[in-house]
Amino acid sequence: MTLLSLKNPAPANRRDLSDPLRSFRSRFYIPEKTVYMDGNSLGLLSSDGEASLGRVIGEWRRLGIRGWLDAGRPWFRMAEEIGEMASGLVGAAPGELVVSGGTTVNIHALVSTFFQPRRGRSKILADALNFPSDTYALQGQLRLHGLDPADHLILAPGRDGRLLDEETIVSLMGPEVALIWLPSVLYASGQLLDMEGLTREAHQRGIEIGFDCSHSAGAVPHRLHEWGVDFATFCGYKYLNGGPGSPAFLYVHQRHFDRHPMLPGWFGYVKDRQFDMSPEFDHARSAGGWQISTPGIIGMAAMEGSLRLFREAGMEALREKSLALTGYLMELVDACLPGGPDGFAIVTPREADRRGGHVALAHPTEALRINEALKARGIIPDFRGPDTIRIAPVPLYNTFGEVWQVVRALKEIMETREYERFPNQRHAVS
Repeated sequence: MTLLSLKNPAPANRRDLSDPLRSFRSRFYIPEKTVYMDGNSLGLLSSDGEASLGRVIGEWRRLGIRGWLDAGRPWFRMAEEIGEMASGLVGAAPGELVVSGGTTVNIHALVSTFFQPRRGRSKILADALNFPSDTYALQGQLRLHGLDPADHLILAPGRDGRLLDEETIVSLMGPEVALIWLPSVLYASGQLLDMEGLTREAHQRGIEIGFDCSHSAGAVPHRLHEWGVDFATFCGYKYLNGGPGSPAFLYVHQRHFDRHPMLPGWFGYVKDRQFDMSPEFDHARSAGGWQISTPGIIGMAAMEGSLRLFREAGMEALREKSLALTGYLMELVDACLPGGPDGFAIVTPREADRRGGHVALAHPTEALRINEALKARGIIPDFRGPDTIRIAPVPLYNTFGEVWQVVRALKEIMETREYERFPNQRHAVS
């Protein structure tokens, strides 16, 4: 039990000393006197990201409009090039990934293209546990076709409101389903879905399928092209450390490059003829064809530097450490925190191939106030109602010692009832 003791951090510190990725931590700005465990909501700024952001701002200062072609990384093709830099993280083939818009905008852009309802096949299959913005977008797309979401949006139910069952999802892939949209990792519980298996089952039934990978990209390796996933999107500000509100990524499998984007915009035009200003839209035969508006160059600049860190570290090594960190966290919780009906429960799947990059820790009555007590101690997780604290030890900058500190703090907060000092009221951003 020495490893799982909260009396001595030495075993955790020894694991940090032998960590092959330990040097990356020094390249991130860790808020002072803070244990930052919220990288699944907003990743931290790296010195590499700061440098690429500073370079772009300097180019704007020196070059003005000439930066579109004369910058060190010309802005005109920057969205496509940053997409290529990130392609290895999700297993995208050349041309399949581009930086564009925001996650919800990309859902609209993609679903408007891939959802083509017809008589007898006019429903979208999604799930009841996805991030609400995804559901809002799907409801809107159905209404654009004059379809009532109450009748045409099938939501696979969750087990106990936390986990999805792939067999249940497959059972709902009926002949009336025209499109499937699912999360790769559930934002609340951290469950990782079998994307490969679900894609295979969908295609066997003639249904196209897409995924929101916002809670997995940069934390879990994917092979979107190999698996045959039709389309996907994910944000850039969580594990990818692109900065608050940084643009999202948009993925389209190359077999769909000739499909006509149904929300066309001028930045999706064939690049070499974009400034012909033709009244007829001729889209780029790549994921870039689904771009709509001029990309925010400054907004994506920090992500360029961050992606260099991912290339240097390697996605497989990052996943190995992520699993070790979350596994250690769960072991400490099991061994050292009270369980049972009035204690903590880990709702994230225990199996390595079933969990993403964060651990969801539920408490039946005091999760919100416990979360506030952690923050008052300089430990930053986040709360998801009604009863879940999400803890995300990010392998690029978090340590085993910090995981130990989190669980020790939780134990002290419960033993002293420290959480009772805080109001049971959620802040605007939790």
